[in-house]
Amino acid sequence: MARVALLSNPRSTGNRSLLPRVRSFCAEHQDIFHYEVERVDQVGEALKTIARVQPTVLVINGGDGTVQAALTEIFAGGHFGDNPPPVAVLPNGKTNLIAHDLGASGDAIVALERVLEIARSDLDAHIVQRELIELSGGTADGKPVLGMFLGGAGLADTMLYCRHKIYPLGLPNGIAHFLALMLGIVSAAGGRRMSFGPMRPKSLRVSVLKQGEINGQFSVLLVTTLHRLLFGTQMAGASRLGAMQLLVIDRSILALMRALTAGIFGKLGRIRVSGVHLERGDEIHIQGEQSNVILDGELFSADPGQPIVLKPTPPVPFLRLAA
Repeated sequence: MARVALLSNPRSTGNRSLLPRVRSFCAEHQDIFHYEVERVDQVGEALKTIARVQPTVLVINGGDGTVQAALTEIFAGGHFGDNPPPVAVLPNGKTNLIAHDLGASGDAIVALERVLEIARSDLDAHIVQRELIELSGGTADGKPVLGMFLGGAGLADTMLYCRHKIYPLGLPNGIAHFLALMLGIVSAAGGRRMSFGPMRPKSLRVSVLKQGEINGQFSVLLVTTLHRLLFGTQMAGASRLGAMQLLVIDRSILALMRALTAGIFGKLGRIRVSGVHLERGDEIHIQGEQSNVILDGELFSADPGQPIVLKPTPPVPFLRLAA
């Protein structure tokens, strides 16, 4: 039995320089079972093989899209039965939101060393429970997919603009994200469509089961089961299991600046902010002319008249690396 099983995607951006170091590390530690995939559609077969070695911990080494595909297979494919191993995520890719939430930051090899150290000791103190978001209604084959962070409205447009227009410039991730944020804020200011920058968000209808609807144009639509977001922001009630967190910000520069200020000072969700809607729910519908959303780096679109439906899964185990 391997203590640690490591699933790597060599094609993720971070692995272009990292993977040789990962391979060398695994070669030096025989209690790591390393499996590499070239395509996302190989993840299911990879996990079927990994399940046979009965790892104590499963580590995912790839971008957010790789993590999303692996989570879907782990908890919907039934490869590990009713007792999947706790999942750890190496810091990799462009945003690393899931790794960041689980306390993994900095050098990926250092994080892998920490995982191995924990796997050789008592895991209980490091296991945390997280719910996943189950998305249905926006997939090509109709099958639900699982993830932990969903962006829509102007946020999705900004993420796509960053991916297709800013990342190719070769800027450091921090600068690329800051530039995308500034362009997103300018877009949220309203007015006519700029010749550059994210497209103007379309009108959406967002409904939370038993709590009503929110209609309009939004600069941010965010649904998550993560406890921490970028910049260390933690929304009120994030440590409670039982429902997804929904954050919607009106397409207004004032509303967006109020929300950013509240988030930086840790007051988001603790005080009422004009133009900011913060809810918790166990079923959320998103519908509109272009209901495009991004779940853990992957784009999904609902057909006209068919909403994207989000539901939380039961709590599942993850490995938190920070003390």
